[in-house]
Amino acid sequence: MNKIKTDEKNKKQELVAFRIGTQEFCVDIMSVREIRGWTPATAIPHSPKFVRGVINLRGAVLPVVDLAARLGLPVVEPTARHVIIVSQVGEKIAGILVDAVSDILSLDPNFIQPTPDVASQVARSFVRGVIDLEGRMISIITLDTILPAMDREAA
Repeated sequence: MNKIKTDEKNKKQELVAFRIGTQEFCVDIMSVREIRGWTPATAIPHSPKFVRGVINLRGAVLPVVDLAARLGLPVVEPTARHVIIVSQVGEKIAGILVDAVSDILSLDPNFIQPTPDVASQVARSFVRGVIDLEGRMISIITLDTILPAMDREAA
């Protein structure tokens, strides 16, 4: 289970915000190892549709998950403007393909609202909560559910 980094003195949580299409999402900053530009991935036969393939990350094979495809959003062909968020997912490292990183958020945990009841069970398994920040609705993604355990082994 991912824990959100909390600054004990100010009780702030730090999150990395990013875009997929017109929607905004964020993840715990402690889960992010690095942010890098898009690198074409080598496809892996019979991998799930949301796995773009693998890239070489300083000698290690890194699976790249297309977060739009994983979340059921419209998928676009990546360009040089897309980024890969290299994240710690459980005990494994995976790249998460997104359109762009937009912000580093430091906010009071009271700003986080629960995932609405109207969301499907699948959506609730990916989205841990929602932040209403200056008129922007930002969903908090739970990284440990982006790659289910059996899919992590396949990737």
